[in-house]
Amino acid sequence: MAFPDSFLEELRNRVPLSGVVGRSVRLIKRGREFTGLCPFHNEKTPSFTVNDDKGFFHCFGCGAHGDVIGFAMRSSGLSFPEAVEQLAQEAGLAVPRLRPEDRDKAEQSATLGKALEEAAKWFQTQLQANAGVEARAYLQRRGLRQETIERFRLGYAPNSRTALKEAMLARGIPEALLIESGLLIKPEDGGATYDRFRHRVMFPIGDRRGRVIAFGGRALDPDAPAKYLNSPETPLFHKGHNLYNHAIAREAAREAGGVVVVEGYMDVIALAQAGIGHAVAPLGTALTEDQMALLWRMSNEPILCFDGDSAGWRAALRAADRALPLLEPGRSFRFAILPGGQDPDDLVRGQGRAAMEQILSAALPLADILWRKETEGRPLDTPERRAALDAALMGLANQIKSPAVQNHYKDHFRGRLRTLFAPARQFSPNFQAGRRPGAGNWRNPGPLPPASPPPPQPDRSSRTERALLIAVLTHPWLLEEHGEAFAALAFPQGPLDSLKSRILEEASRHPGLDGEAFTAHLRQQGLGAQLDLLIGETGRVLEPFARAGTAPDKVERGWWQAVQRYRLTELEQELAAAEADLANNTNPEAWQRFMALKAEVGSARSQVSISDQD
Repeated sequence: MAFPDSFLEELRNRVPLSGVVGRSVRLIKRGREFTGLCPFHNEKTPSFTVNDDKGFFHCFGCGAHGDVIGFAMRSSGLSFPEAVEQLAQEAGLAVPRLRPEDRDKAEQSATLGKALEEAAKWFQTQLQANAGVEARAYLQRRGLRQETIERFRLGYAPNSRTALKEAMLARGIPEALLIESGLLIKPEDGGATYDRFRHRVMFPIGDRRGRVIAFGGRALDPDAPAKYLNSPETPLFHKGHNLYNHAIAREAAREAGGVVVVEGYMDVIALAQAGIGHAVAPLGTALTEDQMALLWRMSNEPILCFDGDSAGWRAALRAADRALPLLEPGRSFRFAILPGGQDPDDLVRGQGRAAMEQILSAALPLADILWRKETEGRPLDTPERRAALDAALMGLANQIKSPAVQNHYKDHFRGRLRTLFAPARQFSPNFQAGRRPGAGNWRNPGPLPPASPPPPQPDRSSRTERALLIAVLTHPWLLEEHGEAFAALAFPQGPLDSLKSRILEEASRHPGLDGEAFTAHLRQQGLGAQLDLLIGETGRVLEPFARAGTAPDKVERGWWQAVQRYRLTELEQELAAAEADLANNTNPEAWQRFMALKAEVGSARSQVSISDQD
């Protein structure tokens, strides 16, 4: 009994080899492989290995070797059809039968593949011929080395309506086959067929085994109607089911421990030339569910890399929405957003591999992308608007089919909403993000950072700083609730900043004192002159939260609002400086800092707006 090759390949992908072997062999994970005692001969030292990525088992003792079907046959004494049917039942796959028409289809696919392979070789030859001089110049301008051109089998389609057609017919390939493979176009009016690709740099598209199944062509004529042109859908090629560079990236992804998805062919090739070989690209469409499934076979958390412009952000949101229903425990995506106006090709050519790796290492989890999507620019100043945000986030989580993942997303969003909406009892994580390097926990300050010239300080009024200091002197219990947030505030270097540090230090050593006792203790520590200067220059304290007779709830609310507004001012000034820095600094770290500050300012503004409404 025969089975279609496509079915057998899907079966091997669906059933993990280690799971089948593990029923009869105690396996121990060693790196990317499993080892154990061989079930096919007696041994005391393990020489039997299982590799899920490559899909085979091998024994270095007896030489036994095979895939998941072969193991089921050998270990259970099954025939090939019996092993296939047993594994298919486990995988929930219906077993097709190879009919005569299926055999014809397989033969047709093999014939189409041969025609496409011949075309790929011819395109490569044309690139190196006299006709390819303009195409070679284009590739040189794009910074591609000869070995890279050869590795990706780049070619050239001459500026002729029949050059490929004549070459393939001379090789004995029938015209009908060239039409079916997408290489020729047959006019609807019955006219003569002609080459689909003309005056274009050619990119062969391979399947997961590296066999040529289609082409992409980049126009050299600036007036061409389509800059990029792909093969049409054929019996071999379905653009939503394949990935550019799939075969090469599969191997590289095993070594790198992950896979990167970029938007175009040249991005993939430029990254590979820079040493990042585990990149793939969709084929002119947004990522499909089938392509996501292919990616998850290479990595549990593929990184989707998008240009830093508005189009790239929209593409990231489309991918996030499409991925949601498919999430499983341990299986998701991360998102790397490039500096504005750049793509991976630009970045690695201009700044090298390290710059791209920095971007990839800073990739954001899917949950962060969804949070930013729903919160950025959304007013949250009324209960109804806050409820709308809550409903939107829970609606996104409800799209996740896995109950376990869905519940964790809901918990994650609820936690962030509590932090966002908390008027006073919780300090914002943004304060943590703004802490000085080496500051540690405010109760355990840790080592001081290395001495360095102080940065230019913003021209900020000291009124708020004085009010905040007097408030914690009058109401030391504020530091029990909000010591971290207070410690994170970056006062300008000077007397007030020094006094703030001493107040935090003494409060951590002597908790529980009331205002009078705490102030007296500070005077005993030699801080009387600083306290007199603070209180004397301030005069009558106008802010109610800093007065001794104010109710505790009003003290806490007012003090916290002042802290939030102060931190917002800091962030806005940092954002302005970061934006100015971008004009002269194309380093990806500068862009990442700008984007992080932009998001932090948006969150801080929302908190101030919410706090002011309470």
